[in-house]
Amino acid sequence: MNHDLSAIRSHLYAAVICDALDQMGLHHQSPRVSLPLQTRLPDSAGILAGRCKTTLWADMAHLDPEPYALELKAVDECNPDDVFVAAAGGSNRSGIWGELLTTAAKNRGCVGAIVDGAIRDVDKIATMHFPVFAKGRCVYDSLNRQRVIDLDIPVEIDGVRFEPGDLVVADMDGVVVVPKRVEEDVLKLAFAKVLGENQVRDAIREGMSSREAFKTFGIL
Repeated sequence: MNHDLSAIRSHLYAAVICDALDQMGLHHQSPRVSLPLQTRLPDSAGILAGRCKTTLWADMAHLDPEPYALELKAVDECNPDDVFVAAAGGSNRSGIWGELLTTAAKNRGCVGAIVDGAIRDVDKIATMHFPVFAKGRCVYDSLNRQRVIDLDIPVEIDGVRFEPGDLVVADMDGVVVVPKRVEEDVLKLAFAKVLGENQVRDAIREGMSSREAFKTFGIL
């Protein structure tokens, strides 16, 4: 499954994909945990869309025998259009993502990061045109505080499953992940709804009432 990400970025957004997932009976594909720290969205479309590169993190209280080993491996193995997903259980024990990881990931073609935890170097990241969605910020380095314990495996954020290669979309409304098995159907529904919403918007602008528009098009 390799849909045109440029078309998704140009025409879709998180809410309409979430609506399409609802139509498919998938009602829990967007974590309800708040990820309010958004360093920067792409200037062109305002949406982050790519493929999940998953990492699982754990808090630690001992000396790390291999500092940063798996997180560096994960970043170095990123592919173009990957989105780095850090499932850290919402921990604010340290800033697990920063300027240097951003630089390395971006150089590999990674297009953004979603961090269920804290980050640091926020001002520097914000100048790099690399969107990072995170739960908060923390000045502490991750050394001997948190580490990646596995990568390229299914992870969960707020009970929502993110699998390697899944389509993930994020914007100011939130983060949505589309399982590979339903991606084609979900995107067909999402593109169709965008077309319908455009028709509804035009009809209302031309004087149709919102109730009549909903009765006519069945879209709200």
